[in-house]
Amino acid sequence: MPRPTTAQLLTGTLIVVATTVALLAVSGSSEAFEVAVLVMFAVALGTLSTLLMASAAAQRRSPAGAGASDGPPGDRADTGAPVYPQPEYAHRT
Repeated sequence: MPRPTTAQLLTGTLIVVATTVALLAVSGSSEAFEVAVLVMFAVALGTLSTLLMASAAAQRRSPAGAGASDGPPGDRADTGAPVYPQPEYAHRT
């Protein structure tokens, strides 16, 4: 599993803090055990969201499959790499 990026870690941290504040405000808990349970739930939610974001990003970066082509035949070069159109200015001298 790839390591989460800084943005993903910060998003997970924000989710933990926001969830903790919201749960404590809504529940009105004042006992230490109840607060600890709510904080642990928020930490689990933040960790889960960070892992899901990291795995989704890894799936977007990984190739679709060996030899698989989404387009019509001849869409790829002999090397298997996708063929991209060249910009107009690339042919200027």
